[in-house]
Amino acid sequence: MNERELIARLQKRDEAAFEELIRQYEKKVYTLCFRMCGNSEDAEEAAQDAFLALWRGIDRFRQESSLSTWIYRLATNACIDAVDTSPQPQETVEHRETQKLLQEGLSALPEEYRKVLILREIEGLSYTEIAESASIELGTVKSRISRGRSLLRNFLSGNGNFFEIASSKVTECNRE
Repeated sequence: MNERELIARLQKRDEAAFEELIRQYEKKVYTLCFRMCGNSEDAEEAAQDAFLALWRGIDRFRQESSLSTWIYRLATNACIDAVDTSPQPQETVEHRETQKLLQEGLSALPEEYRKVLILREIEGLSYTEIAESASIELGTVKSRISRGRSLLRNFLSGNGNFFEIASSKVTECNRE
C-alpha cells in the first residue's frame, strides 16, 4: 500500500493500517528516540508517545510533507518532552518562596549558629574544617549546628509549615 492509501486508511481509523504503519516505522522511530533520549526506557516511552500522537492527530495531517517527516517530527517532540527537566512555573514559584523563607530563617539565627550552618550546609565543609576555620572546638561546632538546625526548623515550621519542603532543599537553594 502506498503512502496516500495508508494515510487515507489511518484517517478512517483503520487499526490494521495503524499496525502496518508501526511495523514500517517502529525501528526507525525507536532508534531516533534512543539517540535523543540516551536510554532505552525513555526512548520506548517517547516512541510510544509519538505513535499515539500520530493516531490522535492524523486528521490534522495535511500531507504538506511526507508521512515519515511528520512521524519523525512527532518523535522528536516526544523526546524533547521526555528529557525536558526545566522547572514548571509552579515549581519555580515554590523554589523562590522556599529560598526566600530559608534566607529569612538564616538571617533570623544568631550569628554563631548561622555561621556554622552556612559553612556546613552551603559550603559543604566538614565539622573539622569548620572548627579550624572558625577557631572553635569540634564539640562546639557540632552543638551549634544541631542547635542552629533546630532553630531554623522552628522558624520554618512557624512560617507556613514549609519545613518538609525547605529542609531537604537547604543546600540546593542556597548554592544558587
